Amino acid sequence: MSRFGQRTRVSTGVSTWMQTGDETLSVEYLVVAGGASGGASQGGGGGAGGFRNDITTFLLSTSYTVTVGAGGSSTAEDTVAGNNGSNSVFSTITSTGGGGGGANGIASKTGGSGGGGAGSMTGAAGNTPSTTPSQGNNGGNGVSVAGGGGGGAGAVGSNAASGTQGGNGGAGSASSITGSSVTYAGGGGGGSSGTNGTGGSGGGGAGASQENSGTAGTANTGGGGGGARRQNNTTGRGGAGGSGIVILRYPNTVTITIGAGLTGSTATDGSSKVTTFTAGTGTVSWS
Repeated sequence: MSRFGQRTRVSTGVSTWMQTGDETLSVEYLVVAGGASGGASQGGGGGAGGFRNDITTFLLSTSYTVTVGAGGSSTAEDTVAGNNGSNSVFSTITSTGGGGGGANGIASKTGGSGGGGAGSMTGAAGNTPSTTPSQGNNGGNGVSVAGGGGGGAGAVGSNAASGTQGGNGGAGSASSITGSSVTYAGGGGGGSSGTNGTGGSGGGGAGASQENSGTAGTANTGGGGGGARRQNNTTGRGGAGGSGIVILRYPNTVTITIGAGLTGSTATDGSSKVTTFTAGTGTVSWS
């Protein structure tokens, strides 16, 4: 019997799976898209990048595409919403970039998680396009001159409490794919004229008050950037979104080949190998 033909039970952070066929293997994947930037004026927090974590079967000696989505770039424009994050991809699995936070009179954007609404505007929808299970949540609503929190993978963004209290970013979701529990895809906090909204757990950036800039989402978490309370042509900016990440866990009896264009590293965790991609686009295969 070949080394791939033996039935091998392997426990991961998601469930227990079996490697059964001569030409296939089961792979646990975590695909987190880039988070969005927050809005700059009465700014809603940026939505977190979409979060997808599951197990599926792949063929040996076959190339599969991997793309790590960038975070949405920061903006200081009063008349545009924050910028959406970029999608992350593994084979046919796509996580959608987070939706940009709203700005003064400008609606927030849909995405993996939705952006928070600017003053007196509703937050945008998450899990867009729809996946099962859901890849993210809605952004919170703004109030007066304060922005709602961006949605996170694990919770909706909070509504702004008043014109002086921005909404908190929605909490992210945890995965133990690396062998340790790590939280990803938190939403950005809303900006206000008083107390800023906090960033959601999982890399969400805090909002800002008055002329300050929102905090950027943490790199390689898919966290949304914080909204700002830009006014009277001040220098405040919406925080940039955090870049995404792709992580693959598979049996240590096989070897992965990483194509050009990807930044990745591989570690061993018990009977598994774990390959983490932090930037770029390219292909992978196993033998």
